[in-house]
Amino acid sequence: MTGSREQQLMDAANLLLDARRTHTPIADLPPELQPTSLEEVARIHQEMILAYGEIGGWKIGAGSPEATPFFAPMPRAWMAASGAILSGPSFRYRVLEAEIAFLLGADLPLRATPYTREEVVAAIASCHPIIEELESGLTDPKTANHLSALADLQMHGGFIYGPAYANWKSIDFTKETVTLAIDGAVRVERTGSNTSGDLMRLLPYLANEGAARTDGLKAGQWITTGSWTGNTPALPGSQAEASFAHAGRVTLRFA
Repeated sequence: MTGSREQQLMDAANLLLDARRTHTPIADLPPELQPTSLEEVARIHQEMILAYGEIGGWKIGAGSPEATPFFAPMPRAWMAASGAILSGPSFRYRVLEAEIAFLLGADLPLRATPYTREEVVAAIASCHPIIEELESGLTDPKTANHLSALADLQMHGGFIYGPAYANWKSIDFTKETVTLAIDGAVRVERTGSNTSGDLMRLLPYLANEGAARTDGLKAGQWITTGSWTGNTPALPGSQAEASFAHAGRVTLRFA
């Protein structure tokens, strides 16, 4: 990557950061600053996350069972327990996804030998239902350049986690049912709907292929594994509840 291109990606990160900080969304990045590859998207992530302090975890998913996973960092400061009230101008977009996340109880540091699936599973402390709240520095990410939207921390805005489900290894994720309700009305109900296929393939990928970007995974970090419900918009003042048949329930409210 040339020095001039590196500067353009840093400028892209700063534009997205400024749009979020000032609550003044932009239609899109200027054409010359738009990322042209997932590698450039990841470089913008690296620059943006520096502004938000500690990395609390990673969001990872794949568009199909055969697709290569892609991931983005999540700021620790944007994480809260079930029942959280989200208020203020930072919560403009208010689009929700029901997901399942894992809390790491042990480090998975960089090493030459790839981690096995069994080693990664052994490092998991607990499994939780979560709602990911999507936000963006882009006015409407659906109409902007797709890579621009991915570069904006994959539209991450908040991570709300429910209680741990102790017997999570017994869950058949291909048959797990979830509902997402807004103000008591079920908006989405699906079964086995995570697009990654084998949900657990995502964590070894992050520990191995993702290690160059993560600098190793750390105890206390969360890994959330993609939407089960698609994107569901919510209005100001509304309350949302995601309920999995086994993995549990999580709620949030917009003030």
